[in-house]
Amino acid sequence: MAERTQPLAASCARAPKGWAGSDIAGAGLAGAVWPGAGVATFLVLLTLGAVVAVALRAGSGGALAASDWAAVRFTLGQALVSALLSVALAVPLARALARRRFFGRGLVITLLGAPFLLPTLVAVLGLLAVFGRNGLVNSWLAMLGLGPVQIYGPQGVVLAHVFFNLPLATRLILQGWLAIPSERFRLAASLGFAPGDLFRRLEWPMLREVLPGCLLVIFLICLTSFAVALTLGGGPRATTIELAIYQAFRFDFDLGRAARLAALQFLICAAAAVVALWVTTPAAIGGGLDRTVQRWDAGRLWPWDALIIAAAMLFLMLPLGTVVAAGLPQLLSLPEVVWRAAGRSVLVALASTALCLAMGLVLALAILQVRRGAGVLLDTAGMLSLAASPLVIGTGLFLIAYPLVDPSRLALPVTALVNAAMALPFALRALLPALRQAERDFGRLATSLDMTGITRLRLVLLPRIRRPLGFAGGLAAALSIGDLGVIVLFAETGSATLPMQLQRLMGAYRMADAAGAALLLLVLSLAAFWILDRSGRANAAT
Repeated sequence: MAERTQPLAASCARAPKGWAGSDIAGAGLAGAVWPGAGVATFLVLLTLGAVVAVALRAGSGGALAASDWAAVRFTLGQALVSALLSVALAVPLARALARRRFFGRGLVITLLGAPFLLPTLVAVLGLLAVFGRNGLVNSWLAMLGLGPVQIYGPQGVVLAHVFFNLPLATRLILQGWLAIPSERFRLAASLGFAPGDLFRRLEWPMLREVLPGCLLVIFLICLTSFAVALTLGGGPRATTIELAIYQAFRFDFDLGRAARLAALQFLICAAAAVVALWVTTPAAIGGGLDRTVQRWDAGRLWPWDALIIAAAMLFLMLPLGTVVAAGLPQLLSLPEVVWRAAGRSVLVALASTALCLAMGLVLALAILQVRRGAGVLLDTAGMLSLAASPLVIGTGLFLIAYPLVDPSRLALPVTALVNAAMALPFALRALLPALRQAERDFGRLATSLDMTGITRLRLVLLPRIRRPLGFAGGLAAALSIGDLGVIVLFAETGSATLPMQLQRLMGAYRMADAAGAALLLLVLSLAAFWILDRSGRANAAT
């Protein structure tokens, strides 16, 4: 999760006063404005246009049924419980990592990023191997003479969301802990602060600033969960809004009901995003001298910290280990349909990644040139996809395409397009700080040498943004390969991607083939991220 949180944190810092729209950027990147405006317009049309199409269709039907409102209540309830549990468990884990220095600490923090890159269905299969009816936990409970635990239903949805979001919450809170200057801890030690005093005077003020934003971000993520609810939820008691949209499409073909649910989903997500922006406050901890933090208060607490870190890593890594162990014997004997689905997933990921990077780079260059107000508008256009889930955008595109062409013929292109739009905010957050730094460092020199346009981009900017460009590409590719969202609205048998084929194998209880397909999906996702991320680092001296 480090790769995700670092560009997000870096992007929150404002550009230096007077830099955006400066003569330096304007002189060198004058041709970037209109392409950037075109990308922004396209994103607005894609996101808001799809929502408008949904709203128009929703106005042609009746009111939502009681089951739909039950789905709304469950969606809000599970998102709130998942966010609270993730944050509550992340606080002691982040505190233990913040005050401990041990061999392998960097690897532990890096591994916290694995669940974010992990395809949802792979994680679900791993959780089933650990907590399912015949899983490891129930086997241990049976040996102790205890009854089994049940993973299907609301508890399974919450468990999966905690698995995905505990690492994210930990990294966000850990950044807050590491932001406390070392001098504050030195002063606390010289004053003889007890652990309780230290928490009350230093740590709690930081948590009071970090926790609300962290809680709302995870709440927003859980609101748009689809694959988790599809595999572990279902039924009247565990149906989310997105799962209800899918059911209205695939089983009832009730486009009006699906449109009304999609419009309601967009309104809820937009409201949550606005609240997150309103509640999140800037840090007011103060500055320091960037010295290494030393914690004199942690001498007697190391057994508790070690236990917390070990338990968290066991919870996060054990499902991955079971997926690898179960999938290896089946990998080479997978049916041909799985390999074809894998090939389609790779092609969709390549197209999605190329489109995401192209839009992100053009939009970032345009933001650098224009004045601050126009830059905010362009940046907002790049972030619009966060307010609408892929299923909502897919619903709108389906409604637009349905009268004109068979939507199944557009399954793969639409999937690539929506995946690119959903990954664009992360790419933009990675590219903007690096481009700003490159212009600050070399902009005046490049302008004095009359380097503009493509020449400036090729010789000055691109060599210095290879790292974030490679990271953004790897992230977009991994997310696209593992996505199970809009494809379920469009795809037929001959156009299924690997996540959709894996879901079908699980639904048919072909668990041996599903284990092999899950391992293949895991390998493809991690390999795509590693290859593109490493390509950005190779021979990149800056």
